[in-house]
Amino acid sequence: MNQIDLKGRRAVVTGGAQGIGLAITKRLLLSGAAVAIWDADEGLTRKVLAELSGKTAGIPVDVTDYAAVAQAEARTVEALGGIDILVCNAGIAGMNTTVADYPVEEWRRVLDIDLNGVFHCCKAVVPGMIQRGYGRIANTASIAGKEGNPNAAAYSAAKAGVIALTKSLGKELAGHDIAVNCITPAAAKTRIFDQMTQSHIDYMLQKIPRARFVEVDEIAAMVAWMVSAENSFTTGAVFDLSGGRATY
Repeated sequence: MNQIDLKGRRAVVTGGAQGIGLAITKRLLLSGAAVAIWDADEGLTRKVLAELSGKTAGIPVDVTDYAAVAQAEARTVEALGGIDILVCNAGIAGMNTTVADYPVEEWRRVLDIDLNGVFHCCKAVVPGMIQRGYGRIANTASIAGKEGNPNAAAYSAAKAGVIALTKSLGKELAGHDIAVNCITPAAAKTRIFDQMTQSHIDYMLQKIPRARFVEVDEIAAMVAWMVSAENSFTTGAVFDLSGGRATY
């Protein structure tokens, strides 16, 4: 494992109690960062924190509620002394069905968590980063945001929005020592698969030239570098983790 120096850094990982988020949390801790997990599942967060080593904090938060996110930011600053790193990872897959059959409320639910949640977290954390003169933000998008998966329009649209939000915010903060980038992974075998049909899972796998799903630790390794001080120039960029599927 390559050693990334994050000693003295204070990080937030949304959805950090499971799946990709938990892998990122563990990798940041191993790199020396203090990590606050923002997760809607309070019980799971408590369980995970009891198993982790390093300086941690667990803050239950619904990322669709901006007031709750702003409160979580204040609590994190109090607990850790500040926020240097933000990893916006919380998300859901939503239903697998056609646009014609997609329930309006389900569409809104997916976009509220997967896109509005990222906006809320960035909006709450960025002012403190500007004030402190340093920041690294990594947003979890998806290859679906580049290509648009059939029968997953809400998820694809939300992740495309995350890519555009990342590019916009990266340009806004380019005059500061704040890097804003996103990743576009192929699917990883996490609990999000429970929300998908088998046919959709099969579709995603057959699109990947490496012929396997990405491992959560592979994602965490890339994110660890993205949120390090060494990533001092690249901003507003999209880091591919699609196993060769992406064509741009």
